[in-house]
Parts: sequence; C-alpha cells; structure tokens
Amino acid sequence: MWLFKRKGPSGFSSSSTAEEVTQGIDGSGLTAIVTGASSGIGAETARVLALRGVSVIMGVRNMAAGQEVKDAIVKETPEAKVDVLELDLSSLASVRNFAKEFNSSGRPLNILINNAGVMGTTFELSKDDIELQFATNHLGHFLLTNLLLDTMKKTCHQTKREGRIVIVASEFHRYTYREGVRFDKINDQEGYNRYLAYGQSKLSNVLHANELARRLKQEDDADITANSLHPGGITTNLYRHSGIFRGLGSIIGKFVYKNIPQGASTTCYVALHPQVKGIRGEYFDNCNIAKASSMAMDADLARRLWDFSVSLTKPNDS
Repeated sequence: MWLFKRKGPSGFSSSSTAEEVTQGIDGSGLTAIVTGASSGIGAETARVLALRGVSVIMGVRNMAAGQEVKDAIVKETPEAKVDVLELDLSSLASVRNFAKEFNSSGRPLNILINNAGVMGTTFELSKDDIELQFATNHLGHFLLTNLLLDTMKKTCHQTKREGRIVIVASEFHRYTYREGVRFDKINDQEGYNRYLAYGQSKLSNVLHANELARRLKQEDDADITANSLHPGGITTNLYRHSGIFRGLGSIIGKFVYKNIPQGASTTCYVALHPQVKGIRGEYFDNCNIAKASSMAMDADLARRLWDFSVSLTKPNDS
C-alpha cells in the first residue's frame, strides 16, 4: 500500500497505475520504442501501451527475456503488436545497429521511451571505455535519440501527430557529484562513488531532455516534445547491484515503494495522455509536473553536456 495518495492537478497520484492513467486512450496508429522492456517498469510500459493499441518495439539486451515478455503480452492481448529487437545501451555499436535496423525498416516512430538503466554498479567501463552508469543511462540513450530523430520528424510530418520523447530519470538526479557532471573526470576510478555516479547519470537524463526540448522548439517543423520523469521508488531489477536498497525493499517495500504498475504510470502518462500535449522540457513525478533541482534546470550545464555527449558518441572514423 503506497502511503501518499494525494491527487495532483492531473487527477492522478502516486498510487495511480499505468492502466488507470491511460484508461480510454486509443493508441492505435501509434508506434513506440521502449528501451529496457524485458523487465520491471519497461515491461509494464510495453504491456500497457500495447493494451491501448500502440505498436511497440521492445529494445532489450536479453533477447530471451524480451521474448518471454512479448509472449506474455500477446497471450493477454492477442491483437497486440509487439516486436523485440536487440539493444545494449552500454555499447554505442549496438545502439547504432539498432537504430540502423529500425530506420531501414520504414516503420514510423511516434513515441520514444528511454527507460533502460543500471544503478549503483561498482566502477566499470563500458565497451567504449566510458564509466558504465553514465554510458548506459545517458550516453546510449543520447545517441539513440539523435539517430532516431529524423524518423520521428518524418512520422510527425506525414501523420500530423505530435511525437513524444520520454526520458526516465530519477529523484536521484539531486544527489550527484558537487560539480554535477564530472566532464574532466568521467572515468576517474579513484573518486568514483557508485551512488553519486548514478545521480550524475540521472541528472544527465533531465539535462538531456531539457536541452533536446529547447532545440526541438526552435525547429518550426518539429512537432516533437521531450520531457523527463521520476517513476518513483520501485522494487525492480534496477536495485540488483545495490544491497542497501534491495534490503530496504524487502523490509519496508510495501509501505514505501511503488509496485510495478504504479511505477510505470508516469511514463505511460507522459507518453500517451492528452493532458501532456504540447508540454516540453518539464520534469514529471506521480503523473504531475514537478520541480527538478536547480542544477537540472541550468541551461548552460545542459548545453555543455550536449556538446560533451556529441564528442563521446562521434564515430571513430569521423
């Protein structure tokens, strides 16, 4: 039982589920990509979008687990349109392969949900020699978004329907290194703190959404919004590297943490609900607009992160 149930201006609260916030919404004709859709709130997001008629592409690292989720969705909703494609956000090559496969398929893209993530890992470098949490949670999604933008713009132009980019961040964006993003020490093992590094990656998620929204707003023909959100504290596989939080979940989880249907609600709300039409560069919590940290709202920091991310994701032959 979630303790705090007060409804916000949207009419929804922390106890609202993904099905409840999308009740009555017809998503037929829409196509969405959901990263990290093989478990947790990613799987629930894919299920509920498919339930509402959205054609869903699940971007997953574990293809077997992804196929199991797809089979379960189709068993529940036989008319569901769900595909599974391999995507490892910690590998820029994998991101490029996924985007190339999708873009060459000729499929439209209305909704991109950047959901996948890792939390509290010990220091490790990605396949591209970048600190793993920053690489997976932010950089992979940054590149994926950029590679899919032209397809989204084309879809919006052809269908006359708004495109939405939804970036799953966290309240942990408030708890990062003193400088916010350690541009000059992104791979500094000596000064690494697993939880501050997670906060850094989540701050980067919010900054990415804000800068992306600013850039898209400047393009007259780009009817695409970008927003970030906090899904809530949820007992999912995200905590598999974090003994403290995993322990808390088993002791007080039913009183403090959301369940998975509640945890996916804000993602589904921002992705589908008519109330969010035209809203961009906002941070959502419990299906309502919330206030991000002052550092997350720093436009100069957002631009610097954008340029830094571009430099890290350039192909080696460029």
